[in-house]
Amino acid sequence: MKNLFLSTSISLLFATSAFAAGSHGGGHGEDHAAMMEIGLPGTAANVTRTIDVTMRETDEGMAFEPKSFDIEQGETIRFNVKNAGEIEHEFVIDTMDGNAEHREMMAKMEMEHDDPNSVRLDAGKEGEVIWTFANAGTFEFACLIPGHYQSGMYGPITVSEKLAEAPVEYSTGKVKKVDSKGGKVTIIHGPLVNLDMPSMTMVFRADEDLIGKMKEGQNIDFVAERVKGKLTVVAMK
Repeated sequence: MKNLFLSTSISLLFATSAFAAGSHGGGHGEDHAAMMEIGLPGTAANVTRTIDVTMRETDEGMAFEPKSFDIEQGETIRFNVKNAGEIEHEFVIDTMDGNAEHREMMAKMEMEHDDPNSVRLDAGKEGEVIWTFANAGTFEFACLIPGHYQSGMYGPITVSEKLAEAPVEYSTGKVKKVDSKGGKVTIIHGPLVNLDMPSMTMVFRADEDLIGKMKEGQNIDFVAERVKGKLTVVAMK
């Protein structure tokens, strides 16, 4: 019975220690690998832009540089984070409510984040967070170490909604004449909807590659735009 009691006590001791030393949020590392409101972990191969972030103490308190981020929905950002201060800091990205909840938890019990949306650094150290911002909205970056947020270590992340690109509308036509040397082609065409022009026969400019694909009498689908004031074929199929 004594051995059983001893074994049970040791097991409870290890379990309690593991909980106290666990990652922030009681094991959020596994959950955060999935989609969050702010987005999801990105990969180095998909990085579209790199932002350098510096953490430091100041005469007024503590701060991040830059103080805010403007990002487009769908971007994968590599945050190169450097702790230029003299004490430990962290960089966490989340919703404002999420950071507030985690900040309250950390005030009760000091925990170190081990999540893909954060990095914690000793003085003079560098690290990175790679993140895909899948959703538009206003989010927040912050240091949630007790007292640091209150000293000024937070800022907004504005993710603008990515506007859908208008579909390309092709016009139909028949090549009447090709002037390879002059970089021109005469086309008998249907309405050019994007240019608000009716059916007619006109001369268009075109680059060497497109001209090389055209021949007299050929039926084509093409896109024409005004380039430097000249009607120009910019695509064809």
